[in-house]
Amino acid sequence: MTAPAQAATPLPPLPGHGGTGEPVLQVRDLVKHFPVMSKGVVRRRVGEVHAVCGVSFDLYENETLGLVGESGSGKTTISRTVLGLERATAGQVRYQGRELTELSRRQMRPLRRELQIVFQDPYASLDPRMTVHEIVAEPLRIHGRYGSGAGAEVSELLRLVGLNPEHGNRFAHEFSGGQRQRIGIARALALRPKVVILDEPVSALDVSIQAGVLNLLMDLQSELGLSFLFVAHDLSVMRHVAGRVAVMYLGRLVEIAPARQLFARPAHPYTQALVSAIPLPDPRKERARKRITIQGDVPSPVRPPSGCRFRTRCPKFAGQLTDSERTSCVEEVPALVDRGGGNPVACHYAESVELL
Repeated sequence: MTAPAQAATPLPPLPGHGGTGEPVLQVRDLVKHFPVMSKGVVRRRVGEVHAVCGVSFDLYENETLGLVGESGSGKTTISRTVLGLERATAGQVRYQGRELTELSRRQMRPLRRELQIVFQDPYASLDPRMTVHEIVAEPLRIHGRYGSGAGAEVSELLRLVGLNPEHGNRFAHEFSGGQRQRIGIARALALRPKVVILDEPVSALDVSIQAGVLNLLMDLQSELGLSFLFVAHDLSVMRHVAGRVAVMYLGRLVEIAPARQLFARPAHPYTQALVSAIPLPDPRKERARKRITIQGDVPSPVRPPSGCRFRTRCPKFAGQLTDSERTSCVEEVPALVDRGGGNPVACHYAESVELL
């Protein structure tokens, strides 16, 4: 018989991370490494992929926290580890004060009603053998909540996301990409969750369709009081939907700040490069602006650089620092702390720069 879970000691709020009230989701020093196995008949562990290394953040009620970075930075791994779809190597994940990393699959199951995910690919995430009604109703069946009024509940969910309930007997392949993503959103909302992780929900959609899905998500958040962890690689999307933005590079958070502050005056060199790449609608400003370019490729997560992981591609490291300052970047891992700009930055020599 499984022992009842004991109340966990509350985690202190992270300095400079903003938010009001109590955080609904707390992540502290989260680590996720994947083993690298040798080839051949007898397979041995020869290394590790350092996917996520010491990530900490809070998500507050009715907040959208954006998690942004290049492909391979660890964004999706964080979302899967937070939900318990991947087992954390180390660290803590707490939902409303309850530790999740130590729960078994059986103990985690009731909490899945309140923690849901919308996947990136609307074509691969929906079962092609099931009708839309069956797809949306499946979470209700799994959790024993499919009663006599479930049909009307499914119809209401489809109406809520802008779909015609009369089309519930159709299959997913009969819908467009944007409509399929709306079906995935309806499925995620079936159990009335409090936290929804959005794993690049619009990256597979045409630009003309993205705005409709983003507006739908913001309306649903306001109407249902949802908290969103919004994972994306497109900063221009984050600018419109996120209240705060956390920037990742090679498994680590490098900067986290209110969206307005981050886009106006980014402090980390990596964030500055990302913001400078956002196109401006004014042609004159677009031509006159100075772009910050990043040279080289992302290092291997199997053998990440020592000290600051961004130093091998950092424009400041290459041309603006002294030898002693470069030594600090090589030997010391920069902590994610407020360095006088009002928000945490993981850079020894962070400097806020006005770009937009």
